[in-house]
Amino acid sequence: MNRYFPRPAATAAVAVLALTLTACSGDAAPDTPALSHVHGLGLRGDTLYVATHQGLHTPDADGRPVLVGDRRDDFMGFTVTARGDFLASGHPAPGSDGPADLGLIASTDSGRTWRERSLAGKVDFHALDTASDATVYGYDSARGLLRVSADGVAWEERASLRALDIAVSPAAPGTVLATTETGVVRSTDGGRTFAPASGRVLAYVSWAAPDALFGIDPDGVLFRGTDGGASWTRVASVPGGAPQALTAVDARRLLVATQDGVYESRDGGRRFDRRMAVESGEH
Repeated sequence: MNRYFPRPAATAAVAVLALTLTACSGDAAPDTPALSHVHGLGLRGDTLYVATHQGLHTPDADGRPVLVGDRRDDFMGFTVTARGDFLASGHPAPGSDGPADLGLIASTDSGRTWRERSLAGKVDFHALDTASDATVYGYDSARGLLRVSADGVAWEERASLRALDIAVSPAAPGTVLATTETGVVRSTDGGRTFAPASGRVLAYVSWAAPDALFGIDPDGVLFRGTDGGASWTRVASVPGGAPQALTAVDARRLLVATQDGVYESRDGGRRFDRRMAVESGEH
């Protein structure tokens, strides 16, 4: 079986990814004045939504974070579906009633209110994505397991793997990529099996359209993928240090969270402007 061994120059990046994979969320004070960590990014219309250690936020006109709704949960996994619904997972805010793991929760009003969908008290998804047929993919980090659901309620257990992020092909619902310490792995059977890792070590991946596959490495270098992730071409370095989240909106519009802010590009990643400030913090 072929295996991927990172080049010596990538050793530090792999070490950072390994540390990220083993890090877990801690309690966040409900009155924290600044955002300490971002776990997910999304757009609804032209409004930016930032899922963080202290709840879901959107920037005001000056780029300052404004809490959406009244929940300050630690949203570890977050995605916006093609219909504009929000899906999330993680842990409730300190002092909240309920189980330690949120399972899958959903919002149809841009995060102002949430309802439980499934797996409450059982699963904390650290990565979520949806396919073109509305299939939900979730990475259960505690068990190192990919879970898949046709409706967000009933789930199937798929492959076991140690991953940080996942991305589902917008053209083929059964094709999914996952970032691992040894490179990006690919499945073409709905996450039941993955081919051995090959190519570049990336921290986060996002696949918005057939021509809009992007990945970012642990050093904050953005790459564009071709051939379904078989090859990656360097685009540019994103400002602000190590990445925390990546979302491709289309082939030109990208959202990236780094240690000091949430950045947006409208030219395929060549130039980035900061949309919201973030303070560096633990995962």
